[in-house]
Amino acid sequence: MKSFVELFEVSLRYGEDDDGTLALQDATMRVDRGEFVAVVGPSGCGKSTLMKVVTGLWPPSKGGVIVNGKEVDGPLSITGMAFQNPTLLPWRTTFHNVMLPLEIAQPHAAKLRRERASYESKARDLLALVGLKGFEDKFPWQLSGGMQQRASICRALIHEPLLLMLDEPFGALDMFTREELWLAMQELWLARRPTVILVTHDLREAAFLADRILVMSSRPGRIIAERTVELPRPRALSMTYEPYAVGLVQDLRDHIGAAREVA
Repeated sequence: MKSFVELFEVSLRYGEDDDGTLALQDATMRVDRGEFVAVVGPSGCGKSTLMKVVTGLWPPSKGGVIVNGKEVDGPLSITGMAFQNPTLLPWRTTFHNVMLPLEIAQPHAAKLRRERASYESKARDLLALVGLKGFEDKFPWQLSGGMQQRASICRALIHEPLLLMLDEPFGALDMFTREELWLAMQELWLARRPTVILVTHDLREAAFLADRILVMSSRPGRIIAERTVELPRPRALSMTYEPYAVGLVQDLRDHIGAAREVA
């Protein structure tokens, strides 16, 4: 299978001279179409920088980035993104927050007026899929943190992006809410199969959600290990406590611990 995302010896230095921060150095990775990949590593290793490079938000200082067969030379329009902070617009209802990308992203913006009923039905279906049926007309301040994050993920998916980038989207939530959202994320991914790159500090989260896990070194970041997750889908939360998953998490922890010691 041809890779959907490819990075070739990518380096990125913040600042214009040698005194700037070298965030990535010779980072090489690939992600296949429809694959769910998690990226883990020590704090400050460049995980979020890696996402900026993939999406074209920050050009690499060295190396190449190819997404969907094309070299990335600017921000990608085929990407949906969700962050640790839901960033919902407080003056828009849950439903209208989810609809927002359709007003901006082409070709949807051009078709929205004549196909509004179809788009609105899709938005309601997405909200129902993550347990937000009945909350469409609520404003963000009327929702819990977990509900806001569910809406944020729906917003990232409404325009059917080929690539979904998740930067610690569940990190600020309590464990029970986080696990609920893992299940919702799995259901959304199984239903739509976008290519997903998840940045997370939670190794159990990575083991539950991902097909493959990439481990980054300390800064300047590069990929130092990868593990395929051999768990059947759909996955139950209880699987993360079984010997295989516990061993996988410990293996990842050992790699990250070694990377921190090198730093």
